[in-house]
Amino acid sequence: MNAQNIYNIIVAAGSGSRFGAELPKQYCLLDNRPVLMHTIDNMREALPNSQIIVVLNKDFIDYWIELCDKYSFKSPKVVEGGNTRWQSVKNAIDIIPTGAEVITVHDGARPIIDKNMVERLINALDNAQGAIPVVAVTDSLRQLNGDSSKPVDRELYRAVQTPQAFHAQRLIEAYSLPFDATFTDDASVMAALGYDVVLVDGDTYNIKITHPLDIEIAQLYMRQR
Repeated sequence: MNAQNIYNIIVAAGSGSRFGAELPKQYCLLDNRPVLMHTIDNMREALPNSQIIVVLNKDFIDYWIELCDKYSFKSPKVVEGGNTRWQSVKNAIDIIPTGAEVITVHDGARPIIDKNMVERLINALDNAQGAIPVVAVTDSLRQLNGDSSKPVDRELYRAVQTPQAFHAQRLIEAYSLPFDATFTDDASVMAALGYDVVLVDGDTYNIKITHPLDIEIAQLYMRQR
């Protein structure tokens, strides 16, 4: 497969409301650079010569340009995000040219990307329409039922990560469907058309920065890597 026909969509259009900082988490500093820059650089390292599209909130595009100038960072192509994650991904898909073979979709707030995990995802597409990384659930789980709850077997569940990888034309076809609130990630969009999506081993270091403490955890993980 020609790496130039692999397109990586990095979604970073969120407002970061849960993060509790003045700036969205993707722009906060991690090892003296914005989180998003680490994410982009690590994707470039994981899939050299592939194409990257970063999706940003329209209100932060100018700020991102300023950051790139400040840190002498070469930005990938920027696409304006939408009101939902689904719309943000669709906006990026809409500019991908004919001839793309693979599309990956990754959260901009997951800066630690393991090259081996990405290779597992791409290789899995030899026998499936899509592949997603998962890790075992370590906490006990309970299922809610109104005001009550009951325990469930955590061995039956897996936590889903990104990047998620798909045959390009299949994902483009799936995103031609109308938006549905049940679309929680790109694999769920594919499932709406009945495409098979396989699970591959994820990476416990591949955390999503959601709270301020996660910055410190990511810093520790980066040093260990």
